[in-house]
Parts: sequence; C-alpha cells; structure tokens
Amino acid sequence: MMTNPAPKLITLGCRLNTYESEVMRSHAEAAGLERAIIINTCAVTNAAVATARNTVRKAAKDHPDAAIIVTGCAAQIDPEMFGDMPEVTRVIGNHDKMKRKTWAPEDLLGGTEKVRVNDIMSVTETAAHLIEGMDGRARAYVQVQNGCDHRCTFCIIPYGRGNSRSVPAGDVVEQVRSLVATGHQEIVLTGVDLTSWGTDLPSAPPLGNLVQRILKLVPDLPRLRLSSIDAIEIDPALEDAIIGEPRIAPYLHLSLQHGDNLMLKRMKRRHSREEAIGLAQRLKAKRPEIAFGADLIAGFPTETEEAFENSLSLIDACHVAFLHAFPYSPRPGTPAARMPQVDGAVIKERAARLRRAGEGALARHLQSHVGTRADALIETPTSARLPDFTPVTLEAPEPDMAGRIAPLSLVSHDGKTLKGVS
Repeated sequence: MMTNPAPKLITLGCRLNTYESEVMRSHAEAAGLERAIIINTCAVTNAAVATARNTVRKAAKDHPDAAIIVTGCAAQIDPEMFGDMPEVTRVIGNHDKMKRKTWAPEDLLGGTEKVRVNDIMSVTETAAHLIEGMDGRARAYVQVQNGCDHRCTFCIIPYGRGNSRSVPAGDVVEQVRSLVATGHQEIVLTGVDLTSWGTDLPSAPPLGNLVQRILKLVPDLPRLRLSSIDAIEIDPALEDAIIGEPRIAPYLHLSLQHGDNLMLKRMKRRHSREEAIGLAQRLKAKRPEIAFGADLIAGFPTETEEAFENSLSLIDACHVAFLHAFPYSPRPGTPAARMPQVDGAVIKERAARLRRAGEGALARHLQSHVGTRADALIETPTSARLPDFTPVTLEAPEPDMAGRIAPLSLVSHDGKTLKGVS
C-alpha cells in the first residue's frame, strides 16, 4: 500500500476536460496533494449531470478515506447541488481549477468553506498551461480557447464556461513545440467554441491564422488535428489549410445539431442546412480523403416528423461517418426548456433511428478502407487511429510501436472498428 497516494483524476465529458484534467493533475501532484479524488464533471445533458452525481457516490464508496473534490461544468452551473452531497469535500469552480495555488492542500482542504465557485462571466482571460504530455497518450490536446459568446437555445455550457476568450498565438505555438519535442506525434487543438479563437485578441485574427502559424513555426509536428468546430465560422485561411496542408488531419467534427432550417432557427444556430451541406461537399470534393463527424439532436421542441427526416437525410448529404446522436433533454434556465416539448417516447424513437442511420454510415465508411494500406497513429499496443479518425484494432499487439505513426494493412471491420496488421 502506498504511503503517500497521489490524487486520482476522473474525467467526464469533452476533450477540453481531458486537457484540463492533466493541468489539474500536474498542479495537484506538484503541490503534494494526497488521498484525493478529483472529479471533472460535464453538464452538456441531464444525463451527464446524473453521471457526475453517480460518479461522486461510487468514488466515495470505493475510497472512503479520500477527499472528494468536484469541479467542471456541472459543478460550476449548480455548485449548491454538489455542495449538498455528504460525500463531497470541496466544490471548485471552472476558473479556479486551473490555478496552481488552488491545489495546495492547506488552501484546498483548510477552512470550512465547502463551495468555492466564482462568477464565470467575470473571467476575461484564458492562460496557456504547459503540460509535458497527456498521461502517456500518443496524442496531446492543447487548449487554445475557452467559453462561448453564442447562446444556442438548448445549451447550458456558456454558464459553465463563461464568455469566449483566447490563448495568445505565441503561447499556443510554444506549447505545441514543447509537446512535439517530447515525442508527441499528434496535437489536437481544442476549445469550447474553437472557431471563435482570436475574436478577443488584438486585430481579431481568425483561427486559420493560428493554424498556419503553428504549421510554419513547428515544422517537426507530424500531425495537427482540430476538435469540434462550428461549420459556419470556418474562415478562408482555415479552409485553405484544411484542403491543402497534408499535416492537418483529414477529419472535422461538425457541430451541426439539426438538418431542418426552422429547427436551426429555433435553436439559434448560425448556419442553414444548405450551408452545412455546401461546406461538406466542397471540402470532400477538394480533399476526398476527409471524413466528418457530427452532432445531431433528436426531438428538439416543436420538431415534426418532416423536420426530423431532414436531420436524418443530413447524414448522407454531409458524408457523416461518425455520428453523435443526442436525445433532447430540457436544461432548466435555457430558452428551449420553455418551448413546447416533444413527447418523450417520440424523442427516444427518433434518437434510435438517428443512431441506426449513424451505424450504417460508419459501416460504409469502414468498408471503404478495407483492402487498403494507411499510416496510423499507434495509440496502444492493440489500437490505432487513422488520420481521418477511424479506429483500428491491431490483430497482433505491437508493444514497441505505441506513440508512433506506422503503416497498417486494413483487412476487415466489425461495424465499429477496422482490423489492421502491420
């Protein structure tokens, strides 16, 4: 049994949370925090909040002597709910969780103030946090932006993350350079609203400028990947880079949410169905190997069967290979929660239909790779990922190849992942 057990991180939700958990891990270990479980929560759906609460209970049951520290979006949005849980030792806000001084044991666990959450809307800057890697992963995430200035009618996340704020380009480049120097083969740029990067910086540079600067100033970077982006906000410099720069991974996860124009308007999205289809088809025509992921919501308030069918048909129209289908659930405090709701059974049925369509699209995408050979990032001795984000299971373990990019022959698939051999 360890004399001084290091803090344990449990990460729920998005890639940005994954990055932030590594920053917290670094701060907590440097501060000498022991016998603590840090739970970094998500609040994107009601189910995500329920998962966070269940995770707290299980952690307390499995580790009765540990301090349970809850942070993340769910904690930021409803700190009192977590503060009222007897299992919880401290509730820390999204801004304070990124500060080194927060994790000093005497400050974190001293005193009687259980909830330490500030007004996230008062935060105006996002600092770069240098980390050496991502807990042994072959790829690393770099946060370039936080928060969101948009107010989609279904979304609670701005109240957990605050308004949009950007990490200066020079700080981003330095972190990418450092991670490449430590052997990372793939860097993922991440943020809450990635394409809004730069709007709060001098001269308001677009994301495309940052991407091109990284590629120019870090020539040894093998692969740069973009996380989820808002399709309507892809600037010309970014589109040119996606099309013409082979070091940018040929994969985009598009925040589409729906395929019907009236639903998009009621969601307060900023793109139309036609604009989404036009972007996907334009990029596919100019870079055929590109693959797309997408988020789609089933059962948004007032959604008719015809409107839902427009979402269903968007999967093929936008060449979506990786679909995240969400059944709509009302979040208190959002405008959509006050709109006429769709019957729960109908929402469940439509979400199932979306998932089935997504499974079919993925199977067709996987089949298109069978019989080919491609370079893949070896993530673990038994798994890899193609540049277009397609997962590969290795038929024979490659313990010495983890963290490297290597050619694989793709021989079959099981509907979820490719099977590959070196």
